[in-house]
Amino acid sequence: MSGESDCTRTSPSAGSPSDTELLPDRPKYVCTLSPDLVTKAREELQEKPEWRLRDVQALRDMVCKDYPSLGTCLDDAFLLRFLRARKFDYDRALQLLVNYHTCRRTWPEVFSNLKPSAIKPVLESGFVTVLPHRDPQGRHVVCIRPDRWTPSHYPITENIRAIYLTLEKLIQSEETQVNGIVILADYKGVSLSKASHFGPFVAKKVIGILQDGFPIRIKAVNIINEPRIFKGIFAIIKPFLKEKIANRFFLHGCDLNSLHQNIPPVILPEEYGGSAGKLDISAWNELLLASEEDFLHDFSELVLPCDSSPHDLLVSGEADEKQCDESLRGMKPQLYYCY
Repeated sequence: MSGESDCTRTSPSAGSPSDTELLPDRPKYVCTLSPDLVTKAREELQEKPEWRLRDVQALRDMVCKDYPSLGTCLDDAFLLRFLRARKFDYDRALQLLVNYHTCRRTWPEVFSNLKPSAIKPVLESGFVTVLPHRDPQGRHVVCIRPDRWTPSHYPITENIRAIYLTLEKLIQSEETQVNGIVILADYKGVSLSKASHFGPFVAKKVIGILQDGFPIRIKAVNIINEPRIFKGIFAIIKPFLKEKIANRFFLHGCDLNSLHQNIPPVILPEEYGGSAGKLDISAWNELLLASEEDFLHDFSELVLPCDSSPHDLLVSGEADEKQCDESLRGMKPQLYYCY
């Protein structure tokens, strides 16, 4: 299903009957939010239930007018993710949607053949998982453990693919769309050689995706057990962070009491001073791997036509890569100094 044909069939300017008559196969949106979350979405995201479908149609019309060849899914539920992530600002939601596709276009090492079975070794290593219980604010906690990665086994892009698929699975939930997520990153045992794989070029792309190219609300990033080398890593990351996101980073060192002020022990595994038992990665791995067919279907609708040319790209090709390489040369002394 091409983006152009979708837009032709959904644009009011086509002079055709109603959407229901034109697109009988389009899933009808059914809200799954609890009354409390409906209220929260209204207060925090400017989402008004009585205007929700009108807002979705407005975004759909903008896509069809400005980006007829984007090749995006135009279902209500899918477009709602972008509206919620940008507090129902049509222009910002549209730009986020374009960025979402641009990211997928400009980094084939990450987005080619992107499916859970393709990143099974990363999942089995325990590099990324999701804790079984949400925090008191209803947010999932994504746990990332770089020490579980062995660079000689596969490149760093495989880790990024695993994180991306994890976020894609989480954002399917309307509860997560409203509440956002929390990240817990354990940097125990991260060495200089491992840190050197995460240079400015990779950092800029990853942060570009998380800040401007994916419809998810990251409410906090908790860093635990960070070695001195993390000062060098953060020096690479910080220039690309918006102030709002930078202020959501919390460095706890080895102080579990500090971590517990942000994430309650009742939902944390024993490894982090919690009472939720030992960290078990099997449940999340099974859930993600069982979603293979869903991802194959969803991503099949997100293929950009070869002749499409969305502007305002997040990555500007060779010139950007050269600039990042030059930045990396400048950052390496900082890494060695902190180490």
